[in-house]
Amino acid sequence: MDSSKKLPFPDQILSSRRRNILTRFGLGIAASLVLLTLLSLSNSSFNVPFVSPLLQGLKNSNLNIPSSVNQVDEKPEVVNLTDNVPDVKVPNFDAEQRSGDTSSKNTSLSGEGEVASFDSEQRSEKTVKNSSLVDEDGTKVSTANDENTLESNATISVGNSSSLVSDSGGGFVPSNSSEEDNGSVETDRSRGSYEDCDIYDGNWVRADDETMPYYPPGSCPYIDRDFNCHANGRPDDAYVKWKWQPNGCDIPRLNGTDFLEKLRGKKLVFVGDSINRNMWESLVCVLRHSLKDKKRVYEISGRREFKKRGFYAFRFEDYNCTVDFVGSPFFVRESSFKGVNGTRLETLRLDLMDKTTSMYKDADILIFNTGHWWTHDKTKLGENYYQEGNVVYPRLKVLEAYKRALATWAKWVDKNINRNQTHVVFRGYSVTHFRGGPWNSGGQCHKETEPFFNTSYLKKYPSKMRALEYILRDTMKTPVIYMNISRLTDFRKDGHPAIYRMVYRTDKEKREAVSHQDCSHWCLPGVPDTWNQLLYVSLLKAGLASKW
Repeated sequence: MDSSKKLPFPDQILSSRRRNILTRFGLGIAASLVLLTLLSLSNSSFNVPFVSPLLQGLKNSNLNIPSSVNQVDEKPEVVNLTDNVPDVKVPNFDAEQRSGDTSSKNTSLSGEGEVASFDSEQRSEKTVKNSSLVDEDGTKVSTANDENTLESNATISVGNSSSLVSDSGGGFVPSNSSEEDNGSVETDRSRGSYEDCDIYDGNWVRADDETMPYYPPGSCPYIDRDFNCHANGRPDDAYVKWKWQPNGCDIPRLNGTDFLEKLRGKKLVFVGDSINRNMWESLVCVLRHSLKDKKRVYEISGRREFKKRGFYAFRFEDYNCTVDFVGSPFFVRESSFKGVNGTRLETLRLDLMDKTTSMYKDADILIFNTGHWWTHDKTKLGENYYQEGNVVYPRLKVLEAYKRALATWAKWVDKNINRNQTHVVFRGYSVTHFRGGPWNSGGQCHKETEPFFNTSYLKKYPSKMRALEYILRDTMKTPVIYMNISRLTDFRKDGHPAIYRMVYRTDKEKREAVSHQDCSHWCLPGVPDTWNQLLYVSLLKAGLASKW
């Protein structure tokens, strides 16, 4: 064979194009071998400094580390004085857990769990003498000898905690919250839809146009004298010229006509203490101002003062709807007993709902609140006051009592409220601004004329609202809209009646009023108008508008 001739077969195989393909294929195999070697080294016991940083993202990309939860299990020792002492149980509640997970977005929180059980420590067999009480109906009541080392009123600093908004499935989604690290209010924000942002995380901005207030001062005849700062001679009016601006979005104004249209044929009820009455009067005035014929709205019994506890209902004739208020500052029942020496002992039944429930169980929208009466001397001290069954506790800490009352409320709501008809809202704690002492010992706020502008002055998130979040998250089946107004309210030290809660006839009366100020309630027009705007937006946001 002639050696100078080339065979065609090798020539086809070794063409330049095929050589390039073979080269790339070989490089790919080599790269794969290098990667496998690095992975093997990273999982070995050798310490290879350059390997870990290189593969850190790979190894952590799908890492799911469960959070560690330390359960608080402090329980009271209750003296068993009779054979009929109820088995009092205490729900586990971990405030640290709440602060650790409330800032995460899009976290689904199930609302389908059963109502939490209450665990109690073993009861002492020691008997206390002369502790037998007799109820007015003849029932014998025992006083438990309980020094109670339950969880204290510790609070944990967070930005806005979580706004729990009900979804169609009955669960809760905590919205993102943040507090600026430098303590200043962030004003540079990107606008989004109010449906996708935390409407309770933001700040107050001046409304220099005619958009605020929702109704002119002095125009609404249904404001209690205590809240009517304009009529009581407050000289400044800047407190009515602030509007709430969420950090992540713009929110619509409260459209009174639209609100009334959605309430057509319905019953809306506020249930709670005088702060909820404050909010109720605000909504009545906002809705009334949207009507052309204001004579078509009236309180059904003709009353114009609403301070006495009871039931009040405003009827909007053209819309066949009512906006009501039921006074129930604790939700649970206030009671009393006669002791063996004939003295009368007032108690609070943490295990029974107030008798007013029949007044609102058929409502279409319910707005609950409780909180401020839990700060009064008797409730705060908790001595021989809190009762469950036939047991009166010699001492029970107020936060624990509050949690038990909320658990009773939650069970009642789950059992008695028709979720297909009634929408349940809980308005959070409204922060007070007493300086120089508490409400009954010289606390003042009458010189405040503008809000806080620095978040470092704001209080910690209320521990009672952490207890509420636990109840809403982990025990209730009924969807609840949580209006988390604590932080946004804390800014408004300027919005209280202070000394302008009445008209003073003499200079002496005015001087004496300085030591008896109201820094809990709110002037109207004022801050509660914004709460009602957020109520309106919260209902829209929760997708309930079509069901009103």
